[in-house]
Amino acid sequence: MRRLRTTCIAGLVAILAPLSAPAQAGPAEPSVARQWNEAMLSAIRMDFARPTIHARNLYHTSVAMWDAWAVYDTVADPFLSAERLTADDVQAARNEAISFAAYRVLKHRFARSPGADVALPAFDALMDALGYDKAFDSTVGDTPAAVGNRCAENVITYGLTDGSNEAGGYVNLFYEPVNPPLLPDFPGNPKLLDVNRWQPLALEWFKDQAGIEIGEYPEFLSPEWGQVTPFSLTKDDLTIYTRDGFDYWVYHDPGPPPQHGADDYYKWGFEQVSIWSSHLDPADGVMWDVSPASIGNAPLPDPAQYADYYDLADGGDWGTGYDINPVTGKPYEPQLVPRGDYARILAEFWADGPDSETPPGHWFVLLNYVSDHPLTTKQLGGAGPVLDDLEWDVKTYLAMGGAMHDVAIASWGVKGWYDYLRPISAIRWMADQGQSSDPDGPSYDPAGVRLHDGLIEVVTVESSLPGERHEHLIDHVGKIAIFAWRGHTEITDPDVDTAGVGWILAENWWPYQRPTFVTPPFAGYVSGHSTYSRAAAELMTLITGSPYFPGGLGEFPCPQNDFLVFEEGPSVDVTLQWAKYNDASDQCSLSRIWGGIHPGADDLPGRIMGSVIGPEAFDHAVRYYNGQVTCPGDLDGSDDIGFLDLLTILSTWGPCTACAADLDGSGAVDFVDLLMVLSSWGPCS
Repeated sequence: MRRLRTTCIAGLVAILAPLSAPAQAGPAEPSVARQWNEAMLSAIRMDFARPTIHARNLYHTSVAMWDAWAVYDTVADPFLSAERLTADDVQAARNEAISFAAYRVLKHRFARSPGADVALPAFDALMDALGYDKAFDSTVGDTPAAVGNRCAENVITYGLTDGSNEAGGYVNLFYEPVNPPLLPDFPGNPKLLDVNRWQPLALEWFKDQAGIEIGEYPEFLSPEWGQVTPFSLTKDDLTIYTRDGFDYWVYHDPGPPPQHGADDYYKWGFEQVSIWSSHLDPADGVMWDVSPASIGNAPLPDPAQYADYYDLADGGDWGTGYDINPVTGKPYEPQLVPRGDYARILAEFWADGPDSETPPGHWFVLLNYVSDHPLTTKQLGGAGPVLDDLEWDVKTYLAMGGAMHDVAIASWGVKGWYDYLRPISAIRWMADQGQSSDPDGPSYDPAGVRLHDGLIEVVTVESSLPGERHEHLIDHVGKIAIFAWRGHTEITDPDVDTAGVGWILAENWWPYQRPTFVTPPFAGYVSGHSTYSRAAAELMTLITGSPYFPGGLGEFPCPQNDFLVFEEGPSVDVTLQWAKYNDASDQCSLSRIWGGIHPGADDLPGRIMGSVIGPEAFDHAVRYYNGQVTCPGDLDGSDDIGFLDLLTILSTWGPCTACAADLDGSGAVDFVDLLMVLSSWGPCS
């Protein structure tokens, strides 16, 4: 029987070893923060697949653990707590406070989860295993348990007023779709009213991205999420738009997506999705070297270069790979595999399938992997003191949680306002109109799809003659045919069947997704996967002080005929490999095109947003690490800004990463930081 594979970085749960060869184990006794993070990730895998809500859960739980740690520190600023405490055994006090804080938040957030019957007892069991009295729920007193309960209470109260509508079950209060649903089991898209706006689907039975049966296709997830209180996003990043009496908050506004009839990039992008669907056949004879020797190292383009970034015909991007492993100085070993296997694996590996923690959780899994790696030294930014496991975990979780939460707010704010349609809607609708390449040819309509020889064509009498490429489409002369993945109708038993690629009617085109899912229940622009992944990759670079995976090589094995879920494959053993964190992020983005979920227009603006949000979140987290929120210039934790703080500024003058004296987060200690200290001279109070 085929094993149920986890997806995206979730797959790394099963391989806390192979990313860089030698088998590794994590710390002999993981920190309590790590144990609670793992418990939360397990609970997310059993919950509804809601990326925005779980980004918030990860963030808020990280805040609760951070506060429970920081109240016992003389320098660090708690996020919500105003306490400063001491203890005879600070480490033991922190462990207990963190456990109570995480336990209370998780019990609250997952009480109504479809997996609550498993998740809640697991939380109880962890408390028992740690030796804490889970029945103690008092917030009175200065015992570590009471401190943890207060930290949790602060987070829970904060969450009820943060704009997420948690008390109302996170339901939308204003948004309504303008288009009637598409019925993907029937040909075409005859009911689309606005070709630039999102369209829900109508399925007889829907399973969400976590594989949970829901029934009817759900409403748009979180279109009003832009109004949720962020971590590091500021009013300087914000644009407010109004539609139908509601203010849509958009941070890091990328501007509108391509519009049909006004921008050729609209048709180009959806044609790209159709063309890349033709790559999903391992028997087509196309072989690729998918090692870092040939793939990766792709700098982001300027907007004018977006189309040039992708290889429209053959797939992939303009990345050149690496002549040598930048860490070891040795060449990467080539890995020649069928492109059809590589593309299918990416589409499933990076998707949000069963047992997935959703994209924000995926990157916590990756963070935990890197933290455990024997080549990782736990120095923030790759410099400064080596941190113990608990301090490293609470600090990096705060940064990652804040970044993932801010991405959810920013990217779903864009999704809610621009309300852009998905490829299944656009491709089918344009094909219904006809072709727009040849005014003198059959089925011409300026609104139609453009023709690409051998990939997107009109069925003609000649092309449907016996022995010709469209012979099986003889009853559909005049319609648009595309050379693409043939879909689930060609699969009876996914353990042995492969749909392959062939000529199908464009009106029946289907993304490379499960038939009970089809496409996510929210707008496409911008890609959440692209934004989450790029922000997390940039953050990992800053956290570790290196853009490269430990040893310059990250790996994930995909065994022959034992990885893909809804069709057989891959046809050979394939190992996904990355040199940089950004290479993994870029691969995630490309997977959504091969999977039929996004055109390039959704992808690159999201990556660019993420490339800004990740560093912003890191810089903001560093301010909490260094006590720069309540009293920015108090570098020695004395509650007074004086000569010792001035000496710290002068002695660390120049470029630095994650250093306390960089008060403005510019990446250097300079005159701005000096002026901040001098202007705040004296007691902090």
